[in-house]
Amino acid sequence: MSEFNEYAIIDLGSNSFHMVIARSINGAIQVLYRNKQNVHLATGLNSNNELSESSIARGIECLALFAERLKNIPVEHVKIIATYTLRVAKNRHQFISAAANVFPYPIEIISGQEEARLIYLGMMTSESTSTSDVKLVIDIGGGSTEIAIGTDFKPTIVASRPMGCVTYADRFFPQKKIDHSAFTQAKLAAEQQVEALIGIIKKQNISVAFGTSGTIKSIYYILLDLGVTDGIITPKRLDDLVSYILEFKNFEDINYPSISKERKQVFVSGLAIFYGVFHALDLKELHYSPSALREGALYELIDGNDYRDIRQNTAESLSKQYNIDETHANQVVRTAKHLFKQWSAQAPITINVNLESILYWAAQLHEVGLNINFSSIHKHSSYILQNSNLPGFNEEQQLLLSTLVRYHRKSMSSFVFPYFSLFEYEYVFPLLQIIRLATLINNQRNTNLDPTVFTLKIGNAKYTKIILEIDHTFVENNKLILLDLAQEQEYWKAVKNWQLAIIIH
Repeated sequence: MSEFNEYAIIDLGSNSFHMVIARSINGAIQVLYRNKQNVHLATGLNSNNELSESSIARGIECLALFAERLKNIPVEHVKIIATYTLRVAKNRHQFISAAANVFPYPIEIISGQEEARLIYLGMMTSESTSTSDVKLVIDIGGGSTEIAIGTDFKPTIVASRPMGCVTYADRFFPQKKIDHSAFTQAKLAAEQQVEALIGIIKKQNISVAFGTSGTIKSIYYILLDLGVTDGIITPKRLDDLVSYILEFKNFEDINYPSISKERKQVFVSGLAIFYGVFHALDLKELHYSPSALREGALYELIDGNDYRDIRQNTAESLSKQYNIDETHANQVVRTAKHLFKQWSAQAPITINVNLESILYWAAQLHEVGLNINFSSIHKHSSYILQNSNLPGFNEEQQLLLSTLVRYHRKSMSSFVFPYFSLFEYEYVFPLLQIIRLATLINNQRNTNLDPTVFTLKIGNAKYTKIILEIDHTFVENNKLILLDLAQEQEYWKAVKNWQLAIIIH
């Protein structure tokens, strides 16, 4: 990264959009600016999970406002994270396309598990506990609730459940009236959502529990209003608070100094979710932490090397979990690096290191599905990568990884690349060509293969034609490769403008 010392995180939440700008001073993060806009994006989701035009307009208006403050900050110092609502919205690409007109920064949509991981990391940046303590963190957002458990800075369990203060307000309190029946229904629905986690969580021997973000922050401050000087949430204090809240008739009547008019609209539903989760997990006390998703993302943005390490750790963990042949995988990675280096030296475009890394992780993990069956291994491997929790990867990075693996071999007659907002096809197609060639070259699993016997050249202005030159001595001793390459040439014909030429020299 450059020497410019300002960094920005924008969190596109279901209830509100937040922007935090900070700098790094002697290894510490110093916040320079905060801005919060109540966009209520989740209220625009209809029964088909489609965002309304008005909710999209509110979001774009907010991003245009944020863009003014970001003008002088380099793109690589800005990270925009979208959570539940854009995660589930079927027309999210409409939002992203509209945002691009006023907001020249990529929007990363992250999975619920990745959100939980970042929340845990954010909590750790502000809480001083023993590194051996097993810590639980709960975050109730506008559309989803995240739970993470871990020791030190490493979460071992991350989970996300589709329940949030905005969505539950619409579902259980549509008239904004408070009654025991609706509250109980919301509480029971929350308990049902975490039912499958109860046994797993109780086995973790949790040392300390934290809660973050709006709902739990409001509970913490209301307890302070009521004279609870330490603000710790206990079963008795929570029961009493619920009793107090249920005495009010509607949302607007709630009268505590620390709760804003905006928070009143979603506080009761958030409280019901927290009440259900707190009792379902049989927690004895919970502390409020002021740091969560944004702080976790900021921590990783400023220390970019650690961020890349997390994804490499993820790849290595998957490799071990699925008993991948490491020698073969490393040979495919070496071949991919050799071919990519030659391609990038000739291409008129530059593929950034982030995208290049995904090529190598795809090469490393292309056989994760081998334990299922070698037949259709590309489909099995792709399914595993698309549906696994991959810490450090946002949704589009994970989708690209699984897509490269899906099409790394066999016919491309049904080749349909998914829509990407973060990546241009002209940057992605070369990666696919390279991984196909790298895996094919290593079909015979020859651990002594020298990738330098292959020379890659770009054969046309659109860089869709690849010329692969092969040393004739190698071919004499490995004649099967010519048959494989001849078949590969036929596969390439199914993709418009693709062409593979083979030259032996």
